[in-house]
Amino acid sequence: MHAIVMRSTGDPDVFEWEEVADPDPSPGRVVVDVEVAGVNFIDTYHRRGLYPVEMPFTPGVDGAGTVAAVPDGTTWPSPGDRVAWFGPPGSYAERASVPVDRVVAVPDDVTLEAATAAMTQGLTAHYLATATYRLAADDTCLVHAGAGGVGRLLIQMAKRLGATVYTTVSTPEKADVAGAAGADHVIRYTEEDFAEAARRIAGTDRPFDVVYDGVGSTTFEAGLTLIRPRGTMALFGQASGPVEAFDPQALNANGSLFLTRPSLGDHVATREELDERAADVFGGIVDGWLTVEIGAEFPLRDAAEAHRALEGRRTTGKVLLRR
Repeated sequence: MHAIVMRSTGDPDVFEWEEVADPDPSPGRVVVDVEVAGVNFIDTYHRRGLYPVEMPFTPGVDGAGTVAAVPDGTTWPSPGDRVAWFGPPGSYAERASVPVDRVVAVPDDVTLEAATAAMTQGLTAHYLATATYRLAADDTCLVHAGAGGVGRLLIQMAKRLGATVYTTVSTPEKADVAGAAGADHVIRYTEEDFAEAARRIAGTDRPFDVVYDGVGSTTFEAGLTLIRPRGTMALFGQASGPVEAFDPQALNANGSLFLTRPSLGDHVATREELDERAADVFGGIVDGWLTVEIGAEFPLRDAAEAHRALEGRRTTGKVLLRR
């Protein structure tokens, strides 16, 4: 089979398309023929060295496909089953060895493309809206990058829970995407300061109960000044770079704020929690209130170009690699 392999960190050119050995099923792991692999910002963090990994390394923490082989004694899944997963890297490949406890069944009326979007990004949006800060009808939130994979899904979930949603985007096209997802107020940060715009629209200095920030360095400090006393800053990514060290006194000065840096792994740590979150997200897709946008597809061997598009802010929704 072939896979994307990297032996050093750096720009997307570190990716190589190589012939590698097929994986074999082993205790606790199944082999899946990968139909589509998801491209996520965490993949760029691995590539750039922000999250250290052991070399040689094949990226990709989510995907979907058909089970090819299982170890003896496995009762589920079976060869031929349609599955999706979130877990250890390795999905930028024609076949992947996946821990069985990270695999979920894909309902018949959910495409493998939608199922892949429901993994890292859908599950992340779910835990942010229901666990990190459980939104309710009287809450107001800010979702950065509202046309992105997580942002677009998070807007829909926030509206489903009754919250008022503000979001930031960079272009008119992305503003349309975020508006169609249900955002109440869309701010184009390339044309005006997002903090000033939020205050103007809300008519108050601190309009938000929670800020969901997957951007990081360029948005974090201003976001703190927009949160109501005892509100929450949920910093779940660093698309613009990591947040620099800061004095925790800033949380006090801005109103006894809560700051959290959550991760998806800790919110699907058990089989039961993974199944519950996946069932909620898949259920939303089946029922029609949660729509998934596939923003771009690239051949698997062109993973480098997919990374350039993602990091260059040229995509909306989920970016996929197709076998």
